[in-house]
Amino acid sequence: MAQYYLISQLPSLDGLSENLPLPITEERFSELCQDALSEKELSQFDKISLSPSLESEKSSSALIEAWNNAERNLRLSLAKVRAEKLGKSYQLKENVPSELLKIALEATDLENPMEAENFLLGYRLRLIESMRPLDNFSIDYVYYYSIKLKLISRVRQFDQKIGQSAYKNIYDSILNGERLEAKDDSK
Repeated sequence: MAQYYLISQLPSLDGLSENLPLPITEERFSELCQDALSEKELSQFDKISLSPSLESEKSSSALIEAWNNAERNLRLSLAKVRAEKLGKSYQLKENVPSELLKIALEATDLENPMEAENFLLGYRLRLIESMRPLDNFSIDYVYYYSIKLKLISRVRQFDQKIGQSAYKNIYDSILNGERLEAKDDSK
């Protein structure tokens, strides 16, 4: 019953305008889940990440496991494509779908890093939507909602001025043969 109440009070994340704040924060959502989910469900909830481990991990949730595998394969594809663009060899431990290599190639071909992030966000949002549970009151719906909220929250944290400055500093350091870290010149 608590899970039903939790899900019924969640605001929709569909069709959000970029200019409006999110209708719920990750922190508030997590607080609501702490009160409504069992210990087993919370242990799975706490493992949800946008950066899953490179090693495949089992989950009691098919949705979390599918998300982790897809995201891991996307990240491995991005690493392979980026390494090849630098003339380096990168051997994948496992086969990744050729579709992901095409997506990674398209993302790395974009000159503007923010455009690349938005392109990858679009792919990830379509991916998580394809995993959306048919039962909107299941525990997997809570996990789906968490992943979607994390994706939207992450992209909204980007600051274009800071990102452009960091990109320019890193790019200049590469051209000059230096090894500089990204820094914020906007302050």
